[in-house]
Amino acid sequence: MLATNRQWVLTRRPRGDLDPSRPDCFELRVGPAPEPGPGQVLVRVDWLSIDPTQRGWLNDGPNYRAPVGLGEVMRGGGVGEVVASNVPALPTGTQVYGELGWQDYAVGAPDGLYGVHPVPPGVEPRTMLGLFGATGLTAYFGMTDVGRPGPGETVVVSAAAGATGSIAAQIAKARGARVIGIAGGERKCRWAVETAGLDACVDHTWDDVPAELARLAPDGVDVYFDNVGGALLEAVLDRLALRARVVVCGGVASGYRGESPATGPRNYLQLGLRRARMEGFVFLDHVDRFPEAFGALATWSAKGDIVLAESVAEGLAQAPAALAGLFRGHNLGKQLVRVRG
Repeated sequence: MLATNRQWVLTRRPRGDLDPSRPDCFELRVGPAPEPGPGQVLVRVDWLSIDPTQRGWLNDGPNYRAPVGLGEVMRGGGVGEVVASNVPALPTGTQVYGELGWQDYAVGAPDGLYGVHPVPPGVEPRTMLGLFGATGLTAYFGMTDVGRPGPGETVVVSAAAGATGSIAAQIAKARGARVIGIAGGERKCRWAVETAGLDACVDHTWDDVPAELARLAPDGVDVYFDNVGGALLEAVLDRLALRARVVVCGGVASGYRGESPATGPRNYLQLGLRRARMEGFVFLDHVDRFPEAFGALATWSAKGDIVLAESVAEGLAQAPAALAGLFRGHNLGKQLVRVRG
């Protein structure tokens, strides 16, 4: 194969926030495209998934997955096309998804959870990174298993116009709950209400969040799906209803820097006073139930109960900036990179 392969390689552990203007912990290296070995395929990467959790993988510390190693291609989900194959079940031309990494070409095998797998017939390939990827699966298991909203209950979702939060909020609506989003900026709040169908949305960059929660949820919050942590978590803990459920999904306020966040929750005793439960989870705990989740998400999507937003960065060169931008609120919905932009 005569094609060249660009690869974003992790060269040092970042400290503090990533700078979208200069990817100084990554290096873009160029070399020849690899050749697939026995039982492997070569995939031309078309789309990359950019997710907050990837920032956590850059830290040399405990996480639900091992850190990305120095000198390794940056880890990340992707979709693409098989351009050379030693796997009869994946002939050239097959659209596939898997953990392809931040590069033009990836070699993989159809083995295990992180292997290369065919995109199901009739499915838009890049939805395997959003609705049918880690994003949708996290929203599904976090809301249905941990949050468990019922008809008429009040649900609050932070980062409600983000990739995971937007799907989680719409799942709660589909289950008959009254849903209040928290998002950053008028554009995101307008999308959450007018397009995603939430009942209300609080703009944390402008509104008095505690006052708005008191107005919108006078009887308390039954379920809080938390993607942010920090001050927003404290504000919602003060509004919990009796026997509320708090879903610990993410902590964007911390920047996933591998250090203690600047705030709380200082008022965690509200969990005891309200007899509430605060529980974390990882979607990988439920691999055996992925078909159940795919079926439910597909049904809600077909009925129009889940609508998606995407933000697209053009070109592989933009991958580090796209990751940094997640922590500055640059994205609406799922952040993707179109590799050949």
